[in-house]
Amino acid sequence: MKLKFYKYQATGNDFVMINGFDNDLRLSAGQISFLCDRHFGIGSDGLIILRPHTEADFFMDFYNPDGTPAGFCGNGGRCSVRMAYDLGIVQGRETVFEARDGVHDARVMDKDQVLLRLRDVCQVKDYGTEIYVNTGTHHVVVFSDDVQRLGDIASLARPIRYSDRYKPGGTNVNFVQVLSPSQIKMRTYEKGVEAETLSCGTGVVASALVSAWKYGFDSPVQVQTRGGNLQVFFDREAGCFKKVYLQGPARQVFVGEIEL
Repeated sequence: MKLKFYKYQATGNDFVMINGFDNDLRLSAGQISFLCDRHFGIGSDGLIILRPHTEADFFMDFYNPDGTPAGFCGNGGRCSVRMAYDLGIVQGRETVFEARDGVHDARVMDKDQVLLRLRDVCQVKDYGTEIYVNTGTHHVVVFSDDVQRLGDIASLARPIRYSDRYKPGGTNVNFVQVLSPSQIKMRTYEKGVEAETLSCGTGVVASALVSAWKYGFDSPVQVQTRGGNLQVFFDREAGCFKKVYLQGPARQVFVGEIEL
């Protein structure tokens, strides 16, 4: 069959996106892996299907490139909001949608910016050099004096990603450099992709909140990734990070069809 798809990117994190309002499409893990393959398919860091929802504006059905379903993706969430806005699935600039990790609200702003709310974070686990937090999916933050000098981060990240401590699902790994109060630079190794990506939205939020927890940063935290700059906003309340928002660009790259 011919499958119509949309390609979106958010600070270099790119996604194959499908309008599930047109049909109740169900893809196998093998089909998802094929579509995300950069040599034989379309190529992306993940696949997202926007599906109808009885109470929210839509359901964000997100999959890793290996075909496994994932809880949430911050950059993919912003792309989902932008696509829903572009296609008229949502009326106006504000929307509420659901993903596997729960309900999110968002707003489409000017110049391709999307402001997206993530879950509250009330638990940070300090394992010494590794600091764990869940921002909709699992993340470990490792601080470094110079993230660029780390070279290929895969060899550093994989022992953490596959550590017994984070089984069974494993964890994403973020290497973070503090540039100044409320400003960080970071690189992310993503599980499911099993490689470094240009950006990771939930990783950006995890790194910003862990930096605020460790160094007392105030909101907003400015975050530099290899794919671009983002901002993380939050309130502190009763030992929790609440009203956590991620802001950054999300853009359509192209529309196409592929034989599946």
